[in-house]
Amino acid sequence: MAFPPLPQPARTRIAPTPSGLLHPGNGAAFVLTWKLARRAGGTILLRIDDLDAERARPAYVEDIFRTIEWLGIDWDEGPTGPSDLEARWSQQQRIDRYLEAVERLRSSGRLYACTCSRTELPRCTCRTAGRPLDAVGVSWRLDLLTAPAVPMRRWPGAGVALEPARLMPQDPVIRQRNGRPAYQVASLVDDLDHRIDLVVRGEDLLPSTACQLYMAGLLNEPRFGQATFVHHGLLTDEQGAKLSKSQGAGALQAMRQQGVGPERIHALADRLLEELLAGDQA
Repeated sequence: MAFPPLPQPARTRIAPTPSGLLHPGNGAAFVLTWKLARRAGGTILLRIDDLDAERARPAYVEDIFRTIEWLGIDWDEGPTGPSDLEARWSQQQRIDRYLEAVERLRSSGRLYACTCSRTELPRCTCRTAGRPLDAVGVSWRLDLLTAPAVPMRRWPGAGVALEPARLMPQDPVIRQRNGRPAYQVASLVDDLDHRIDLVVRGEDLLPSTACQLYMAGLLNEPRFGQATFVHHGLLTDEQGAKLSKSQGAGALQAMRQQGVGPERIHALADRLLEELLAGDQA
């Protein structure tokens, strides 16, 4: 099967979230990213997405490092361990940087104040309510209603145009009610600051890619639009459900503790790659 060329030398990232124990889907995604980066002669950043401090736990941070070590993959930049993460690499140290981007998005005139809870969102009318952004207890959302289609460079295959309003079920939160920046902003700013030009993520994050490409345009940051995106398929359980921490997917920690090697996870990564290449040939 033909292997289309990757951008070289690439800069990519492995970006786990310390909100639970890692599962086989996480591990396969990490291995896939590592294999693509090494094939492209690229640089890998380990970025631990600990923006949500309330959900992060030291045990989950430790699990990330132990799992990556067990998988037999390496990285070129980023924290060397939990203490180095806390001292130099935590997203908590970059809150002001993210809020700078939030203010720039505010200047674009595309944000609106929202008072809706998650259950109220299907009936939300905040987009046209005209509430001031500085009102107490509101989140800031990005209005996607008139967002244009955004071009995405993808691998493998040709580029494609994404429609943010069609892909995102609701307008994304940019600033939370407590004044803290949201994931969409932090992830985009980190990728920009670290000059990431190869983004490997699951196909379930295609809406986030569309949103972030649109935001990069509003921020006048064209470099993000020049990155190459790989959206791989998702691994499922026997019932066809997506493997995820929230659904209690089997943790890799148990495999490590049982003395099982990482070969199965590498095989899952190879399967994801085969599916990507097969889809390009279809």
